[in-house]
Amino acid sequence: MSTLAPDQRNYYYLLEGGRAGVHKPILAALYAVHNQPQLSDGETGLGISPIHQIEMAEVDTFAAQVQYAANTIRSLTNSLVEQGWSGADIWDASVGRYSDRFLQAVAKGFTPAASDPGAAQLEPSDPAALLQAYLEDISTDYSGEQLPQNLAKLDPALLAFAERLPPNYGRLDFQRQALVEAVRLWRQLNTAEAAYEALGVPAIDQVPDEAALDNALVAFVQSAVRYYAGYPNQREALIRLVQLWREMDTREEAIAWLLTNDPFAHETNLEIIDPALIAFVQKIPDLYSGQGDWRFALTEGYRRWFGLDSRTTAIQRLGINPDDLAQTTDNQAALLAAARTLDRALIDFAASIPTAYTQTEQQREALMRLVQIWRRLEGRIPTIQSLFEDVRRLERATPTA
Repeated sequence: MSTLAPDQRNYYYLLEGGRAGVHKPILAALYAVHNQPQLSDGETGLGISPIHQIEMAEVDTFAAQVQYAANTIRSLTNSLVEQGWSGADIWDASVGRYSDRFLQAVAKGFTPAASDPGAAQLEPSDPAALLQAYLEDISTDYSGEQLPQNLAKLDPALLAFAERLPPNYGRLDFQRQALVEAVRLWRQLNTAEAAYEALGVPAIDQVPDEAALDNALVAFVQSAVRYYAGYPNQREALIRLVQLWREMDTREEAIAWLLTNDPFAHETNLEIIDPALIAFVQKIPDLYSGQGDWRFALTEGYRRWFGLDSRTTAIQRLGINPDDLAQTTDNQAALLAAARTLDRALIDFAASIPTAYTQTEQQREALMRLVQIWRRLEGRIPTIQSLFEDVRRLERATPTA
């Protein structure tokens, strides 16, 4: 039976490391240094052996070895915490990895308590070889690029990001998923359903009460900022929160973003509302009836879209001479003709937006201002909240795969 390719093995490390909240390279390192036991699928294991109620058949495939290895590292970590180890004893924040002392504890092997059914026996290994394999996999994860040099700033950046979340939580599905994942990893749980239960949120057929869940998630992230102690599961929970909230592909990308951006300087990622903005303007040609406030909304949106200095300049660019409007105030027929010309130009502008939109800040701000005036909203924050509601409706209307 053929063995797995390195990227196939890495998939299992990522999957189980993410589930258990352990640093993925430690799993790759265990595979590299143990090279045993021999498994029924033709692979070699991560040094995981049966113990207590766990039989060999349960750990006799590569996937099972990785799963139990992740559980066992988590169990070992908890055991060390119970013995008085601090977060700094387990994780070296200055270099962004497990500490040498923790790796030495891993190399000694570990026998979990019989009351821990998810963990198995971890056999001893060579400490120097384990450290080397661990460092090599970390380097591989960064694809040969220079590792960040300011990892000591990661924890403050994580806490700053988390502190900003409650006022920016728009109750969107992906934001909710990010927070649920953070709870799951922080509490060292294996499923979202277990996270709902831990939060005390009622669920029917595994579907939680969203209002209760949202309140519990906001309370959780507020408490996380207060009680963060630098333990690996806590750090991985917040890194995953950033990754999913910012819709990034990898843990490393999330870390790089945190270390090169000021979390306090960022409003909610406004790209989120782009689908709502486009859906809104697509309806304008059918809805528009020449109302004065709607005409003003479109004219103001047009002005900001093109960065024009005044409404008069915008009207000129739309094909109307403002002087003609002033001179025909007593000529209703002329005024109506000018209004119709302006309306056609504004509708043409609205119809062009979906294909012309390139997600620039200027374009987005122009459309937000258009929505604000059209809907008669009081300011920027109510406008963003209104668009969040639109995004939620779009999410509900789009069937998931």
